[in-house]
Amino acid sequence: MAVYSIFLKDSVRKDLDSISTADLKKIMEHIGSLAENPRPIGCEKLTAQEKYRIRQGNYRIIYSIQDTSLTVWVVKVGHRRDVYR
Repeated sequence: MAVYSIFLKDSVRKDLDSISTADLKKIMEHIGSLAENPRPIGCEKLTAQEKYRIRQGNYRIIYSIQDTSLTVWVVKVGHRRDVYR
């Protein structure tokens, strides 16, 4: 299986600044694992969008996959109550 390159939107870096260190470590592990398998068990495709989400505790990681260029773009990371707004 091919390895995907992972990119973060600039706004995601700002999102990550507000997350506690313990949660941030787990979130970064999930993001890193997307390189090997961008559609892991538990990921869900968002309705009417070409984006996916994975859960990490109370946080959600929203990302898009470009299979032709083997890239994953993380577009948003946030608390579950705020991330879909």
